[in-house]
Amino acid sequence: MPKQRSSRRDFLKSSSLAALAGASFPYWFTSASSAAFGFQTPNERPVVGCIGVGDRWRGGIRQNVMNFGDVAAVCDVDVHNLRWGQDLVGADQAKKGSDHQIATYEDYRKILDRKDIDVVTIVTPDHWHSKIAIEAMKAGKDIYCEKPLTLTIDEGKQIIKVLNETKRVFQVGTQQRSEMGNQETPQFFLTAVALIRAGRIGEVKKVTCGINGAPASGQIPVAEIPAGFNWDMWLGQAPYTEFRQGKYGNNGNYRESRTHYEFRWWYEYSGGKMTDWGAHHVDIAQWAIGMDNSGPISVQGTANHPVPLKDGRPTENDRYNAATTFNVVCQFPNGVELTISSEGDNGILFEGTEGRLFVNRGKITGKPVEDLKSNPLPDDALVKLYKGKKPGNHMGNFFECIKDRTQPISDVYTHHRSMSTCHLANIAIRLGRKIEWDPEREQIVGDKDANSWLAREQRKGYEIVT
Repeated sequence: MPKQRSSRRDFLKSSSLAALAGASFPYWFTSASSAAFGFQTPNERPVVGCIGVGDRWRGGIRQNVMNFGDVAAVCDVDVHNLRWGQDLVGADQAKKGSDHQIATYEDYRKILDRKDIDVVTIVTPDHWHSKIAIEAMKAGKDIYCEKPLTLTIDEGKQIIKVLNETKRVFQVGTQQRSEMGNQETPQFFLTAVALIRAGRIGEVKKVTCGINGAPASGQIPVAEIPAGFNWDMWLGQAPYTEFRQGKYGNNGNYRESRTHYEFRWWYEYSGGKMTDWGAHHVDIAQWAIGMDNSGPISVQGTANHPVPLKDGRPTENDRYNAATTFNVVCQFPNGVELTISSEGDNGILFEGTEGRLFVNRGKITGKPVEDLKSNPLPDDALVKLYKGKKPGNHMGNFFECIKDRTQPISDVYTHHRSMSTCHLANIAIRLGRKIEWDPEREQIVGDKDANSWLAREQRKGYEIVT
């Protein structure tokens, strides 16, 4: 842990957080890992600042992080999210005997400036992840950041550079590496990776990642910026544009707009479905075929976009612009063909010389799975795959690694590689041509224009500096 004991002790004393020592932990934490985590007194529990407290943070990350750390501050550019986040954390801590008032900030840098904060969670729109993460590492914080971590391939390189320099602990929120299963098979995806790596379907020839399509929108009118919403700061590195808001579309909880939740369908702030779900399934696929520290050698495909593109860029700015349907084929140096498609079942189909295996968040099927009853995996197979730690809660793995200063199961290095595949897929479908990729040099081969897409211009005042 960072050498901040005295400031943490003062903070905890002043906020009466000693009662948090009795916080409940996931079953695997108390039964197998308490000693490994070592956070057995209030003074040892990391102090956390939460940057971005919208629905994704409220939907599970908030409670999960509070099982392991003490939240001191929340930050959001939308005052409604900010107040909601403050109230939720305050209520949670009141149940545990604390009446401490949680600090609130609009500017994330206020959290990074606080010396008593050890850990930050970053649950912002995608285009803010890299800048905040880099500045947080340089400020001495350990990081839990939601996926997809990057907006471009160069951002991944920048993050890795700073991580190597600062030696922080950094977990990416690709929870499929840790969770999702049933009583019979607690970890569907880990089991699938273990079976593939054990050769249970023979030599893998083809992998198909079904990630479904993305929505289109109607014409979204210019609207008044809501009170208490810092639109300029929300845009960050992206070009300045009018605030737009329309009717309720595909998501009944949010109106069509450029912002909350719906930002995913704009190339200015995200990579569409390709990075939203590709960050999960492509990650598992590359892990299983042993390409999690490499990448494809070629990427090509087709796509339908809801607006016309010129030189790969949207020509209309009043409706969603990310691809709605697509089919992309990636060739890897080990001979495996990986397809990323909006068609078919959501999940991953592995096809080998001796069988097939399908896995998604609801099931794992195929003869190798049926054969587990008579031919189980070695007892330590999943532990070895999980870097020697007991698989379980994704956030718990992060805090366990904070204690022993190792990188978590969803590390930046492998995530950068899977995101590079997704970014290359988007470059290929936006430019409408095959991309040749050198995974060693991390450069597009023989296409100067396409190579310029590895980065993008950032708005003045919001540049990423390493």
